[in-house]
Amino acid sequence: MLLTHAGGSPQIDPTAFVAPNAMVCGDVRIGPGSRIMYGAQVIAESGTIEIGRNVIVMENAVLRSSLTHPLSIGDHCLIGPQAHVVGCTVEDEVFIATGAAVFHGARLGRGSEVRIHAVVHIRSVVAPGEFVPIGWVAVGSPAAILPPQAHDQIWAQQESLNFPLTVYGLDRGEASMPAITQRLSRQLGSHQPPPDSTPP
Repeated sequence: MLLTHAGGSPQIDPTAFVAPNAMVCGDVRIGPGSRIMYGAQVIAESGTIEIGRNVIVMENAVLRSSLTHPLSIGDHCLIGPQAHVVGCTVEDEVFIATGAAVFHGARLGRGSEVRIHAVVHIRSVVAPGEFVPIGWVAVGSPAAILPPQAHDQIWAQQESLNFPLTVYGLDRGEASMPAITQRLSRQLGSHQPPPDSTPP
């Protein structure tokens, strides 16, 4: 399904493929030979998504952007099933495995790998050719690559990156769940169609 949103419409190269039950919404550009497979969601929330040449987005992956965090994916990348890739820069020839997550402002260098269920945190930079092992966490710039049980080390890197401010636009002291959900409700309300003005 292709949807216009916030004044932007998908632009898909004629040699690309979007599965019938995939969703491509907003200002999304998909390059030659790319494949958006079944159940994938590619959603530009007032920002842009650029997908290069021969990019494979597997089943049920979620790709998102926002006004402050566009998403750019280079050529010859593979994004595995159920991966979550949002508002970041993915250079050429990157592999993002099943269930991996790459967050706002991150950068994956050319030829890097984010393996199964690994995480690249906000504003973290994975060097070209580097890999994040299965289930591990990359955090910081340059990224420290840490096992999930190293919570204190991860938090020492993560705290200064200020996840609530980067992702929700709310400083940590203001980022209560009511404040976050009210802000997201306003932003995501742009998807709601206007009330039908036709009389019954």
